[in-house]
Amino acid sequence: MSSTVNTALYIGGKERQTAEKMAIADPAKPGVVVGHAASASVQDVADAVAAAKAAYPAWAALSPQQRAEKMKAAIEGVPDSPNPFASEDGAILSQENGKVRLEGWVDALVLQIRWNLALMHADEVNAAKVLKPVPGHIPTETTVSYQPLGVCSIIVPFNWPIAILGAALPHALLAGNTVIVKPPLTAPLATTRVVQRIAEKLPPGVLNVVTGPDANMKALIQNPDIAKVCFTGSVGGGKKMMELASQSLTRVTLELGGNDAAILLKDAIIDDTHMDRLFGAIFDTTGQICMNAKRVYVHRSRMDEVVAALSARLQKTKLGYGLDKDTTMGPLHSPNQKKFVDELIAEAKASGAKVLEFGELPGGDLKGGNFVRPAIVVDPKPTLRVVTEEQFGPVIPIIPFDTEQEAIAAANNTWAGLAGSVWTADAATANRVGGQLVCGYVWVNDHGANRLDLRAPFGGMKASGIGREQGIEGIRAFQDTRSISHLDAAVLASMHH
Repeated sequence: MSSTVNTALYIGGKERQTAEKMAIADPAKPGVVVGHAASASVQDVADAVAAAKAAYPAWAALSPQQRAEKMKAAIEGVPDSPNPFASEDGAILSQENGKVRLEGWVDALVLQIRWNLALMHADEVNAAKVLKPVPGHIPTETTVSYQPLGVCSIIVPFNWPIAILGAALPHALLAGNTVIVKPPLTAPLATTRVVQRIAEKLPPGVLNVVTGPDANMKALIQNPDIAKVCFTGSVGGGKKMMELASQSLTRVTLELGGNDAAILLKDAIIDDTHMDRLFGAIFDTTGQICMNAKRVYVHRSRMDEVVAALSARLQKTKLGYGLDKDTTMGPLHSPNQKKFVDELIAEAKASGAKVLEFGELPGGDLKGGNFVRPAIVVDPKPTLRVVTEEQFGPVIPIIPFDTEQEAIAAANNTWAGLAGSVWTADAATANRVGGQLVCGYVWVNDHGANRLDLRAPFGGMKASGIGREQGIEGIRAFQDTRSISHLDAAVLASMHH
């Protein structure tokens, strides 16, 4: 399968091949190419915008319920198999991203779940409200309703590209917009395949896919016919998007990095169930998830228990190829990220912090792949980069605290504000502490992307982003209001007497 994966562009209901192709590298096997993706020209991108613009009036004219009906049919066949280990999409994503095969399948499953949850809001999409005349004001009755924006671009990252589409794509479409999806530059194959299959079941031009070098993609943001760009990625990438969007006043939703704090209070329940959740929250996808726990604050009296629990789980970690059945952790996606995480670990060691490392780097055809031995940094100085920066890899600082207020202050003392978690046996305590965390989402006795309530608005504070995705809030993000105001004839008449 490896060398045969080829993806095209999908524009205006038609597959489009390109003269140039992009070779997609396997992050686990140096020199191995997983497949080839189309490389869009500036003209291809302009054509995609034009196709989406042409499809917009008819799509926007449908009722939300009619759009929901078409969308329900379009998501059939995603994921491509009920068996994670028989899924071709999952296998391709595993090879191009590095993640274990099960996660590659879950990626598409999450899109399907988010898609169907979005469709449950069909009756709310166009809900209008009426403002009645009030004394002392202009005698007018105003109806406030919602309208779609137009053509929207959705740009997804390499880590969970298909799942992340689910946080925006169904909401944009249900609201009446047409969409151009840009899969990740370095791992576009599985996402392109899945989106094309969905697009083929919708009216031509409603959903389009373009892959290609960033230099040719500026029109996805700056073309005057683009109403909004929804970007998920790094903080640096988000700033660049906003800068580009400022030139054309294109609206933005930005879902950026996190430096999530997990706070384990003195009465935290530290058993296998809870420690399995915490372990997944830290090390799933080799640590490459925006809402993973990135800093663990533990009451000083419970430090040894938590370090022991995480160590016991890391001792069973098997670094290896994502398609191999016994692999529990794949490589990092890029050589740059491996270099960065290796530096963070080396810096922590040099500082005198206690660093525990686990697992063995694989050899053979995986030698020189982007693998990092997972690590715990016990009680690091709070100024170390492993604490202050988003690691986006399998290394975690575990930091003691003495008082609740100290833990809250430390958790909030960061550039980020995506999510966080509070671990305690007492619900009132969880609400008190969680209610002081400056972030968009708080778990109680839980944490992690696969533990997210996919109905709730999700997004960041501070440098973690702008706007919210999911739920009715996620639909409103792809709409604007329209107010229609009628003078009240009866009130006007009474004023003349």
